[in-house]
Amino acid sequence: MELRQLRYFVRVVELGSMGRAALELGVVTSALSQQIARLESELCTRLLQRTSSGVVPTDAGLAFWRQAQLALRHADDAVRAAQLARLSGHVSVGLPPSTTAVLGLPFLAAMRERYPDVRLHLVESLSGNLTSMLKARQLDLAVLFQLDRQQHWSVMPMLEERLFVIAKPELRGMPVQHCITIAQLGELPLILPSNRHGLRSVLENASGQGGYGLNVVAEIDGLPMLMDAVRAGYGATIQPGAALARLIGEPLAMIEISDARVCRPNMLVSLSDDELSPAGLAARVVLDGVTRDLVRSGRWPGATLHES
Repeated sequence: MELRQLRYFVRVVELGSMGRAALELGVVTSALSQQIARLESELCTRLLQRTSSGVVPTDAGLAFWRQAQLALRHADDAVRAAQLARLSGHVSVGLPPSTTAVLGLPFLAAMRERYPDVRLHLVESLSGNLTSMLKARQLDLAVLFQLDRQQHWSVMPMLEERLFVIAKPELRGMPVQHCITIAQLGELPLILPSNRHGLRSVLENASGQGGYGLNVVAEIDGLPMLMDAVRAGYGATIQPGAALARLIGEPLAMIEISDARVCRPNMLVSLSDDELSPAGLAARVVLDGVTRDLVRSGRWPGATLHES
């Protein structure tokens, strides 16, 4: 016996007509009649009596109608209870500083709107630190740029970001064109994070494959301090498009690197599905959805969604 059959039967009794009930329910009369016949067959009794003016319930049908109404009310109450029950709990999410600039607030807003009872712990740190925190179970999920293949994590490729050279326009050796390659960086002094971080690995791999050296004059593992050094004119840095969100209006030149291999993959990495709490699973879905909305609406500079 299905709830659909109960709803059909109750409406037929209320309207006294198969045709009118079918029209209101949005089904053809033959399909409605078939469902009522199946219900009668399962109950082994006649529920409706056909008359010249329509249909009326038999004594068994009248008794069944009263109980069917009660069952449907209980079913509707159960649906409403499920819809009103709000997910609660705690989830820790790690975002790199450049990613936080474009994703942090939209993600926070979406979580507050959809799951107001979930306590969200956002951690902003360089990707190498986030990897260590994920290994230590201090995070439930994080956006990372490279993986530790030895870890049994759940990995969802999200997008790829183009990279940009950022510096004061008057910095010595700073190119003037709108688009450059790694080879054209020459002796431009660079301020980058250290080798343990994903962005540096992307740049080292790209320059190594092309036989070019990077002129790294300082390593700073912290985006605020790194950008202060760039603003002071001590060198240029290379950052993804997401970082540009915090630089709008600043007197800095931003030049896209056009090499096809110079891009940064963004992966949504989490503990295995068996380890994630319901709050963690919900946060992962929301984070992925917000990311896709930002890219599709053009609010994530230089980003392209992963094909799959």
